[in-house]
Amino acid sequence: MNISPSEPQAPPPPTQYAIVILCGAVILALLYLGREILVPITLAVILSLLLAPLVKAFRHWRLGHVSAVLSSVALVCVLLSGLALVIIGQVVAFGHQMPDYERTIKAKFQTFQSVTVGRLETMRGEAQKVIGQITDAASGDAALGSAGTGIRHRAGPVPVEVHEPAPSAFEVMSQLISTIWGPLGTAGIVLVTLIFALLEHESMRDRFIRIAGGNDIRGMSAALNDAGERLSRYFISQLAVNAAVGAIVWVGLLLIGVPQALLWAVITGLLRFVPYVGIFVAAGTAALVAAAVDPGWSLCVMTLGLYAIVEVIVSQAVEPLLYGHSTGLSPMSVVLAAIFWSWIWGPTGLLLSTPLTLCLVVAGRNIQGLAFLDVLLGDAPALTLSQRFYQRALAGDALELIADADAYLARKSFARYCDEVIVPAFRLADADFAAHTISPQQQHKVRNAVVTLIESIGRKTSRPRRRPAGAVLQQQNLGIELRRRREATFGGWQGPREAPPGSVVICMGLGTQLSDLMTELLVRVLIEAGIDAHHYTLDECLNPPPDAKADSVAITFIVSMYPDEDLERGIALANPVRHRLTEAPLVAAVLSGVLFGAHAAAVSGEVDAVADSFESALAHARLRLPEKARAA
Repeated sequence: MNISPSEPQAPPPPTQYAIVILCGAVILALLYLGREILVPITLAVILSLLLAPLVKAFRHWRLGHVSAVLSSVALVCVLLSGLALVIIGQVVAFGHQMPDYERTIKAKFQTFQSVTVGRLETMRGEAQKVIGQITDAASGDAALGSAGTGIRHRAGPVPVEVHEPAPSAFEVMSQLISTIWGPLGTAGIVLVTLIFALLEHESMRDRFIRIAGGNDIRGMSAALNDAGERLSRYFISQLAVNAAVGAIVWVGLLLIGVPQALLWAVITGLLRFVPYVGIFVAAGTAALVAAAVDPGWSLCVMTLGLYAIVEVIVSQAVEPLLYGHSTGLSPMSVVLAAIFWSWIWGPTGLLLSTPLTLCLVVAGRNIQGLAFLDVLLGDAPALTLSQRFYQRALAGDALELIADADAYLARKSFARYCDEVIVPAFRLADADFAAHTISPQQQHKVRNAVVTLIESIGRKTSRPRRRPAGAVLQQQNLGIELRRRREATFGGWQGPREAPPGSVVICMGLGTQLSDLMTELLVRVLIEAGIDAHHYTLDECLNPPPDAKADSVAITFIVSMYPDEDLERGIALANPVRHRLTEAPLVAAVLSGVLFGAHAAAVSGEVDAVADSFESALAHARLRLPEKARAA
């Protein structure tokens, strides 16, 4: 069945692009201008996902819904308040020790400067000395002039300094309240919003389902519940891991003697929410403090070693067991999200960048209208394997094709690679060829890339007997060209040969591009499985040499891409072959993976069996050649 090309669609009008750009600008403006309100609300929503399991646990203990919510929030507030008091004490203690740290840093800086800049100074030549002397002479004259000017200025009025009176207790209290009012107001908004978000959790979910689900309430409800559970599980796992890392860093810093270890441990736990960059910032900060404390460098090196060991163990062993190697986000989207949200919402946006982006990806996976978010931000491949194959072939990128094929064949067979990647890609190519949308240059690139890929796979699965053929395509028919190259490289003979009875498989092409190409691929699949397979054209099968042995053939495949008139014509023309090879069943290999309707009935009535894929054809051959299959 041929694929009819879809009708070309008219490009969207320019006004539509203008509307999209205007909407994006409005959204950015709202996010930036409304950050004072949106940041607390977002924090409350994220915290509600974290506290949802705790609320359920309190509900299991026979507490009412309101009591469970208030108990959960109160418990979190107590823990956060205690941690905040400890951190404040650590910060105050660190401030008192800053002068000592400053002196150590200055001493190390002077040592570093003497080792680097000082040695460069000693390497100056005599010419620089002369220039220095001239400069010193000029500066001496300027100094004399400035001294005279200073004398004249001293003869002038005496400068008067005005000192403001010390602030009163009321003014100090007002300044303190104005300083902490902003954080307290934000914390209050977060607390109130968190309580109502937990109290109205089911109601908010129902409203969202009504708005976004439309008529598919069941599907949207299932998707929303699954997304909420996944997000909640991920956030809790990440919070537990980061808290454990902070605790381990705290103990390690205490043991090696870094002051204010709890402060750096808390900073480490918070910055680990920022992927890729956060742990390096935390390690750098702690190492800088260690360098300021110790006159030498041993404490700084031990601090960096501690962070390196903990991060390697956690990232490579612990996190994959809890929530996998990946967050479901592409690395580039994580970095760009961190830059974007920190630009919009500052440090809070940097901490929330990964949770916010993960929420967008989950929404894109479950809401059809937001599917583009999953494509842009998710780690799933944007193109299927077959689409990627076709795109790389159009670009003539044979190296990428070979790399993708190697990665696939390391896990699955060549037959499945043909069924899942090559055949769908050729169907895309066939549609474009029929629509005349591929230029001759692109056709040439596709041909070269496909030949290079198939030859590369063949060289890895078989041992060549001769030197590989050149890169010049001598045949316009890819299937015949690949057959010629295989025979020139590995040996082969398309005539009579001494073979045991029932040990040879014949694959016949119909003379079309796709049919002959599929025939050659089927031959290579069978050869890889240890089966003695040969590629014949229909003419070669109808006019065999006189001394050809008919009893050596175990099965005959007549290969086509689609169950269309060409296949039916080929089956009719192959009847003489069938009469000559009476012991060998005739199998129609329709390698498109699709066989249905009247075509299936017509094909099935003319042959002994039908194979609709490479794996199915391989199974038919193994069934007729059980010893060969076991040997393979």
